[in-house]
Amino acid sequence: MTGTYNEILVLFSLLVAILASYTALDMAGRVATTQGVAARWWLAGGAFAMGLGVWSMHFVGMLAFDLPIPLGYDITLTFCSMLAAISSSAFALWLVSQAQLPFQRLALGAVLMGIGIALMHYIGMAALQMQPGIDYHPGWFTLSIVIAVVASGAALWIAFHLRRGGRRKHLLRVLAAVVMGFAIVGMHYTGMAAAEFPADSWCGAARDGGVPAQWLAILVVVATVAIMGIALIVSVLDRQMHARTHHLAHSLARANEELVQAALHDPLTRLPNRILLQDRIEQAIEKAKRKHEQFAVMFLDLDGFKGINDAYGHQAGDALLVDVAARVRGLLRSQDTLSRLGGDEFVLIIATTDPEGAAMVAQRIIDTVAATILWAQGVDLHVTASIGIALYPSDGDSERELMAHADAAMYHTKDNGRNGYTFFAPSMNISAHQQVKLLNELRRAVERNELVLHYQPKFAAPDYRMVGAEALLRWQHPEHGLLAPGAFIPAAERSGLILAIGDWVLDEACRQLRAWRDDGHEIANVAINLSPLQFSSPNLVETVAGALERHAVPASSLTLEITETTAMRDADASLGILDELTAMGVKISIDDFGTGYSSLLYLKRLPADELKIDRAFVRELETNSDDVAIVSSIIALGKTLNLRVVAEGVETPGQRHHLRRLGCDLYQGYLMGEPVAADMLFATQDGRQLA
Repeated sequence: MTGTYNEILVLFSLLVAILASYTALDMAGRVATTQGVAARWWLAGGAFAMGLGVWSMHFVGMLAFDLPIPLGYDITLTFCSMLAAISSSAFALWLVSQAQLPFQRLALGAVLMGIGIALMHYIGMAALQMQPGIDYHPGWFTLSIVIAVVASGAALWIAFHLRRGGRRKHLLRVLAAVVMGFAIVGMHYTGMAAAEFPADSWCGAARDGGVPAQWLAILVVVATVAIMGIALIVSVLDRQMHARTHHLAHSLARANEELVQAALHDPLTRLPNRILLQDRIEQAIEKAKRKHEQFAVMFLDLDGFKGINDAYGHQAGDALLVDVAARVRGLLRSQDTLSRLGGDEFVLIIATTDPEGAAMVAQRIIDTVAATILWAQGVDLHVTASIGIALYPSDGDSERELMAHADAAMYHTKDNGRNGYTFFAPSMNISAHQQVKLLNELRRAVERNELVLHYQPKFAAPDYRMVGAEALLRWQHPEHGLLAPGAFIPAAERSGLILAIGDWVLDEACRQLRAWRDDGHEIANVAINLSPLQFSSPNLVETVAGALERHAVPASSLTLEITETTAMRDADASLGILDELTAMGVKISIDDFGTGYSSLLYLKRLPADELKIDRAFVRELETNSDDVAIVSSIIALGKTLNLRVVAEGVETPGQRHHLRRLGCDLYQGYLMGEPVAADMLFATQDGRQLA
């Protein structure tokens, strides 16, 4: 009995084989790229979809075959053939999901899978239950088994090497699916060619209630396409989800890196900050302990940075810091560390074998920092560096000790002229401890009323009568006696304690002014100095108004002295503050005039009442013609702007004579009156009553 083939179903069987092959390759990729429970689910689902696809191709091919007798299929055997296809698919997916696929394993897998595919085919043929049975040509039968084994081996090898994703591999999967589809179809139709049906054969399944061929065709086609389509859609969606998850994970990792970078690095210079520096020093200590090495911690502070920041603004200061950081970093090796603590302070960790090596590095840094920096606006910026050096382990065996000792050495450099480096010595530690002790005692001094004001008189030409006084702060220390401001004011300014001290000075001066007037002593005006921090305080105007009101003192009796540098730091903001003060009636004096960088445009707008010539210009007035010219210009400027001019530091008759000749208005100095306690100001001096 000779059978015929339906060309359309044959073509459809080829398409199903190609689709089943692509599904198999895609499932192999999903199983190989997942782990745990997800991998087992993909293995089960992939085996079902792939097995059903291969089985479907087989039955579509069977349905394409037609005999001149009714045909049907036994349900049990048909189901068994499907189980054989699914089992073979599960084995194949498991095999290609392994980390390696050596040739021996590939060969064994090809034989087992090929036998499974052959079992599926011939069990499916047996489902016809032909009577008498089907005869198989030995040659074609053997060839079909060989094709099944070879096709299985090729499929396993292709699936193993194309299991990872990628645009190029997706294209290769399509080509490989076509090749595998032709191989599967070739095996099937070779097996069909091996079947020989006797002339009087009849189909037992068709007579015994088997599934009719037309219904089986519809069931197989619909179910197969649906299942493989769903499997591919789920795979594509899962791949997209994994890609999105990978993208989100990558973005999260990158954001985490940026957060770590921000947490451990200075935002301006991108150098390690204090937190990372502490960790680097501790790591250096551990390494040095293991290898019996030493290293240096250098504390670097820029000299003159504050002046640049004040004169040209923070933009120039930031540009300078970035440039200095880049220059210094260019001098270092990969094992060295440069960090920024904040402001103009940097710390370096230098791997060195001896102090001479550390000294060479420090000198190179000093030379590099000292080079002029051309700012973007055409301004030359120039700073120098003061460096303190502490060596491990001789100067400390902990991060805290090394940092403290390097800091102390740096301040020793500043105290000795700046623009250099100093190695730590134990004597410096005593000075550092003294500073801490001094600050603690200063805090208690405010509470214990140990602060006092002395008053230095001001005299007016031409008769040199006293017209006012300047309040000068002193500290009556219980151990060290009377301390001048230079001994404690810098520490107060660094700690912020200057605000409380400044408020006390303002209140005490107003109280004393009231007391003098109540005692019948008439004094026109008392001047007090405002620190830069106090001048920038938002409560300044309120504090001044409160002191004046509290002690019933006329505002015109109070003069507030601010330095030229302080007034010009933020000229517009200064104008607003000074306008409020002068609106109350308070007098304003520009102190240390000539040492700053006043713009005449802003100076003209300042509501000041007097200029004070800095003592540096008065000191050599008798011998230095340049100082004479400067003082003459300041006095002329004051006259032009209708400002009184005060000369401080007048200590000789010659200085007073020159100032009188140049037209100075007021005089202040040891020649005419030293700072004295409040109850001594109106005592008789030089044979006449100063009142």
